[in-house]
Parts: sequence; structure tokens; C-alpha cells
Amino acid sequence: MSQSVPVTPEVRIPTIPLGQIAPWAVFFGVIALIVLFFISADQGAVNIPAGDAIHEWVHDGRHLLGFPCH
Repeated sequence: MSQSVPVTPEVRIPTIPLGQIAPWAVFFGVIALIVLFFISADQGAVNIPAGDAIHEWVHDGRHLLGFPCH
């Protein structure tokens, strides 16, 4: 009697060219830096809406992340 050996299918990992990923990586990196700026460094000096609206929106998150704001 012969024993049959199960054949496993070949797994191919798709390749994504760096040229397709780079623009998205730069875009999300810039967005992340803008968000980080508004959470960490903005004290109301650079506000698109007038007043301290952005400061108040991120106030609790700022304290949670350890950034002083007072």
C-alpha cells in the first residue's frame, strides 16, 4: 500500500511597490503631526476657529497624555 502525501498549496505574498505606499505614508504622517501639534503644543496661539475651542476639545486628552496645559 502506498501512502499519499498531502500537497500544500504554494502561498504567494503580494508585493506592493514603494511608489504606491509613499504618498499615503506622507499624507497620514502629516495628518498625525497636525493632530499631535493641536494636542500637545497649541495653547490657543494658532487657532483656525476664534477663541480656545480646539484647546477645550482636546483638554482632557492632553492631560491624559501627560501634556501640561495650564
